[in-house]
Amino acid sequence: MDKIEINNLAESENIVLQFFESRIQAGFPSPAQGMFGDTIDLNRELIDNPAATFCARATGNSMTDAGINDGDLLIIDKSLDPKEGNIAVCYIDGDFTVKRISIRDGGVVLVPANSDYPEIPVGEDCNFQIWGIVSHIIKNCR
Repeated sequence: MDKIEINNLAESENIVLQFFESRIQAGFPSPAQGMFGDTIDLNRELIDNPAATFCARATGNSMTDAGINDGDLLIIDKSLDPKEGNIAVCYIDGDFTVKRISIRDGGVVLVPANSDYPEIPVGEDCNFQIWGIVSHIIKNCR
């Protein structure tokens, strides 16, 4: 089972960066129109509820088809209600894992996003808790 490290964001300081107001084309390049404008606060953009938000670094490859790779930083909101299909950080039998939530036949199944990994049915005898919902994924592109 892939594991994650968890860090609290509630006490973090504001991170303010320059903001390029024009949208950046993913197709043909276009001249920069407005260049840099105001600043952007990543806390305000990525965190809706600071007291219930944590970050964790993903390890392993069980969620690669959902865009979560080894080393990616996950922003997790514990205040969000879990829903079918959400990507969640779950505590199961002593370990944390990140998987997609699926409700089947009245039970929960944790579904990886990589066919090399098995689904994890959550039995009645499991020590299980949906710990939070992944709201954002931050990737290192270098």
